[in-house]
Amino acid sequence: MTRIQVFGPGCQKCKVLADRAEQAARELGLEYEIEKVTDLNQIIASGIMATPALAVNGAIKFYGHVPGVERIKEMLA
Repeated sequence: MTRIQVFGPGCQKCKVLADRAEQAARELGLEYEIEKVTDLNQIIASGIMATPALAVNGAIKFYGHVPGVERIKEMLA
């Protein structure tokens, strides 16, 4: 099971990132769970300096922008 975390306060960019991450996981046929982390203290504790951010299985893949679905698929594969 792939664990996907989207970090951010719940802004529009965060929602777009969550949607794209879910689409990427579905297109890859992954078994996944997605978690939206909105707690500022938890975001800071994770070492994230800008939101939105994406982590896969606990590893931060990027932060501060929203990549396209194809790029996210590369990170999940």
